[in-house]
Amino acid sequence: MSFWRRGEEAVYIALTMVATLALWEIAVRVFSIQSFVLPAPSAIFAEFALAPGYLAENALYTLYSTLAGFALAVVIGFALAVAIVHSKFLERTLYSYLVVLNSIPKVALAPLFVMWLGVGVEPKIAIALMIAIFSIVIDTILGLRSVDPDMLSLAKASRASQWQILFKIRLPNALPSMFAGMKVGIAFALVGAIVGEFVAGQVGLGAVILQAQGSFDSARAFAAIVILAMMGTVLFYLVEFAERMLLPWHTSRRGEHGSNVMVHI
Repeated sequence: MSFWRRGEEAVYIALTMVATLALWEIAVRVFSIQSFVLPAPSAIFAEFALAPGYLAENALYTLYSTLAGFALAVVIGFALAVAIVHSKFLERTLYSYLVVLNSIPKVALAPLFVMWLGVGVEPKIAIALMIAIFSIVIDTILGLRSVDPDMLSLAKASRASQWQILFKIRLPNALPSMFAGMKVGIAFALVGAIVGEFVAGQVGLGAVILQAQGSFDSARAFAAIVILAMMGTVLFYLVEFAERMLLPWHTSRRGEHGSNVMVHI
């Protein structure tokens, strides 16, 4: 049943997208909307056909910056969360610094990263890391702290080491929360990469959009935006797929299991 339900949802989504594109095309032609204001879908698709290699090359650059920043955010975020959970001092200091840092608009910090790291890929990765890390740290801390106290007491009574408690009790318990933070973080990492390309970038989809803006080429700008939307969607569902594979018992599949339970009842 689950397979057929997902197939029906995919069909509905596809039909909705086709209908939206058709209405968009008709509206542009009927109301004679200028292409620099709102290009027709046919013009956007023509832009894909006109420069597929150019768009693909820049998309790969943005994808690399996004994935590198996201990977660093996961590793560093997990380490910070573990440190904060195990240290009252770090909880009172480092956690506060993270909150303050998260409250600063990252666009305001982007020029500083360019001055510190240059105009290469490094500042894009750093900005992606900064934007993505906060949600990962917060959700990981929540998961690490949500362990049943009785389970921790039993582990300590069994003379389990702190490392054993962390990797055999706290980490498995924290994985659902970590994946929740990672699904938010992957989208933020993409935003961070684009912000870095806006500030100082000659390569990447952000740079493509800026160049299209300078020449009033809305079709190329929309083509880059469509690629970004597809990239963000695919990355989100890849994280969700990893969650389903590693945590088949998690609440992300509660609806499926719930429907099965109702049938048996």
